[in-house]
Amino acid sequence: MKNNFFIAPDISKAGTLSKEFYLNSNYFNLSREKIFAPSFQFIGDRGMVAAENNVHPFTLFENFLDEPLVLTKDKENNFKCLSNVCTHRGNIIADKSCHSAHLRCKYHGRIFQLDGQFHSMPEFKEVKNFPSSKDNLTGLPLFSWGNFLFVSLHKKSKPEKYFGEMIKRMSWLPLDKFSFSGFSKDYPVNAHWALYCENFLEGFHIPFVHAGLNTVIDYGNYKTELLDRCILQTGFSKDEKNCFDLPASSPDYGKNIAAYYFFIFPNMMFNFYPWGLSVNVVKPVSVNKSTVSFVTYIYDEAKQNSGAGADLNTVEMEDEEVVQNVQRGIQSRFYKHGRFSVTREQGVHHFQRLISKALDE
Repeated sequence: MKNNFFIAPDISKAGTLSKEFYLNSNYFNLSREKIFAPSFQFIGDRGMVAAENNVHPFTLFENFLDEPLVLTKDKENNFKCLSNVCTHRGNIIADKSCHSAHLRCKYHGRIFQLDGQFHSMPEFKEVKNFPSSKDNLTGLPLFSWGNFLFVSLHKKSKPEKYFGEMIKRMSWLPLDKFSFSGFSKDYPVNAHWALYCENFLEGFHIPFVHAGLNTVIDYGNYKTELLDRCILQTGFSKDEKNCFDLPASSPDYGKNIAAYYFFIFPNMMFNFYPWGLSVNVVKPVSVNKSTVSFVTYIYDEAKQNSGAGADLNTVEMEDEEVVQNVQRGIQSRFYKHGRFSVTREQGVHHFQRLISKALDE
């Protein structure tokens, strides 16, 4: 399919993506393989397989990527993410989390080691040229940052292109001390996944949409940095309260920073606050429906319910309302595409250029 979504490099001359990207199911389906499959996706933390010989099956983006995977941890504490589909006849191997020293298919008894290597198979002595590497489970690139785990469906994907700048910028944070809060929630949104992401990628709307957040964030100093497949927005506090206690090693040392909002292309948000981290993952469902998953990790419990990260649910409801109205609005026969604010929409411009480039590859 021809890419009709060129975005000019010069933001002052560029037009936004044509509305067809958000409305046409063919482009939605194309984004599955062109945009999402090569990317890294957040799958959780090491707590999912805390003990040795742990097995944790999951589906990556059910009803979209819909890929059956399994996370394993062996007795040497090695983590692997593997295809959860038997190489014999395609049966799902692991159907629930468990302790096991191996993976065994319940259909015909084929056994794999926890690193995906073929181990044994009954009634196959007469099969020639067997086993081969094709009988092993496919291993996928598994990347860890602290306790956080990410996977890509493409073996050649490089995590540093996605996470390198965020890791460098936040290297002073002791991520090993971040603990899962117990809060995890899915928000259904009646809008295209990219519209939700674009709303996140600019602070332009804060004074108009988020009255509460606007009392905390200094809109005039709101900053956007473009970092390859990562975009960083920095929210400065209007006063010295509820700010990060930054070390001298931080490039922001001495500044009153209320929040770091990192966006990892194409659909992940890592929102750092003085109390911890809110991870938001936008999961496509259909051309006009998405699910936004929130997972919260705590670093300093005493600072919760204050500052820029005080009432995330209210901010989410406000964002959903405006994004869903945009989804309705772009269906108008009178709207085709818009233009960018040079000073406030650099993140959206960069995001749309990444989409255009991915569709061309």
